Amino acid sequence: MLNWNDIIRFVNKGNPDPDKRVEKTEEEWKAQLTPEEYHVTRQKGTERAFSSDMCSLFEPGIYSCVCCDTLLFDANEKFESGSGWPSFTQPLKENAIAYIADRSYGMVRVETVCNTCDAHLGHVFPDGPAPSGLRYCMNAVALKKVESEKTS
Repeated sequence: MLNWNDIIRFVNKGNPDPDKRVEKTEEEWKAQLTPEEYHVTRQKGTERAFSSDMCSLFEPGIYSCVCCDTLLFDANEKFESGSGWPSFTQPLKENAIAYIADRSYGMVRVETVCNTCDAHLGHVFPDGPAPSGLRYCMNAVALKKVESEKTS
């Protein structure tokens, strides 16, 4: 189970290697994604808080990257944070997410990106529930729910 010290170590010393890499041109991403998906995932945008009903959906399943289908989060790790964005306590695998220091807007945060295709997903914070204390605050538009059978 990852904790905040692990996240800071990844930011400072490098992320785990992904299982695979997916690289496309900007034109290929634009053709594949909706304008909002492109803005959030490829241009590091943020959807409006409370703009998705994904925050209040807690059915079993797996969430993948909208860009490359990499499996990222299990719904069992999802919780209601009250932030207006879907929140999780752990990624599905340690190497599913990459972590980058984000010093934009006068803040110091940790950006989360898909480790397979570099899609911007959101940020991770050390204010989540026990036992990990992590809150992966994700843009719903960057995720898609997939059937549980795909993980077997």
